[in-house]
Amino acid sequence: MKKLLTCLALSTVLFSGCTLMQKSEGIIKVNDTVITQSEFDKAFDEGIDKSFLKQFGGSKNFVKSDENPMFGIFKDKIVHELIIKSLLDEEIAKRGITATEEDVQNEIKTIIDKVGSKEELNRLLKQRGVSNSQFTDDLKTQIKIRKLVNSVEKIKVTDADAQKYYDTHKNEFVHGEQVRASHILVSANTLEIIQQIRAKNPNIDTTELNQKLDEQIASQKAKAEAILAEVKKSPESFAEIAQKKSDDKASGERGGELGFFTKEAMVPEFANAAFSMKPNTVSETLVQSPYGFHIIKVTDRMEAGSTPFAKVKDEIKFYLETQKQIEVLKKLTEGLMKNAKIEYLNESYNPKKAVKEANPAPVKKEEKKK
Repeated sequence: MKKLLTCLALSTVLFSGCTLMQKSEGIIKVNDTVITQSEFDKAFDEGIDKSFLKQFGGSKNFVKSDENPMFGIFKDKIVHELIIKSLLDEEIAKRGITATEEDVQNEIKTIIDKVGSKEELNRLLKQRGVSNSQFTDDLKTQIKIRKLVNSVEKIKVTDADAQKYYDTHKNEFVHGEQVRASHILVSANTLEIIQQIRAKNPNIDTTELNQKLDEQIASQKAKAEAILAEVKKSPESFAEIAQKKSDDKASGERGGELGFFTKEAMVPEFANAAFSMKPNTVSETLVQSPYGFHIIKVTDRMEAGSTPFAKVKDEIKFYLETQKQIEVLKKLTEGLMKNAKIEYLNESYNPKKAVKEANPAPVKKEEKKK
């Protein structure tokens, strides 16, 4: 269910990474709070690095100049987000709302339950370039925002609300054929291996690089073959072997369990092998994918159909609750913006000025004398 899976917690993007107040030139004053140049620069760089521009070098290669059309777009976006954050921080303080350590730990536990393990959470944070301290700060902000929303309007979603959504969006719960499988991975990612080789020997030539690459892949394959032989000798120990020897630590912690998935959800090499197997069987040979060598165990199959309401009820309720929170937060911020006193200490950060300069008033032509 794509809509539910992509539904992010409130303020994840809007408020992440903007928590440090640094002394520098003030650029915007929101009521009694001054937003500094340092705050803007930090938020701007983080915004660039979290956008599609990261693949082009992110903030390191981004040209911060009005000659770059993307600069103005991102600048106005960050300015708006910093103003909203300042207003919400002020409202949170006014209402005496805090995020306790217990709140944070409960939130982390909930997230770990959803992603599968603490190791998987750490992997996802590393993949996104988010430090543990930044992650904790973001969680505190989200918790306070949620408490603020609930102090404005108590939000409750019933089972009946969820059932109504399910009945009117049935196409979202239709799925293709699915397989439930576990795996043991022995890593052999070509790009990662090349990076490791070059890190140790930056001046290595292509011939030697390819030789070392082949050697390492062969070594990993031999390791995988040995594990496969161990599994074949003791199939009932698959989960235990996965826990000890799989390089996929997240699934390894669960005995290699990947749950149900569609063919499109996995890389072709893995999917083709898994969907060709019968339940309660282990792959006869190693399955090689861009990630390395897999030993696959298929435990169940599910024909194409619709996911029952009971299985997605909690997910739907979470989605509907989040949507209502977003609506309340939007109304609240609109009200705060309407009553706020916003002063641009540096006019170059005033979006209205930027629009005016980009669209100057047309020059009136002098009327011809008759």
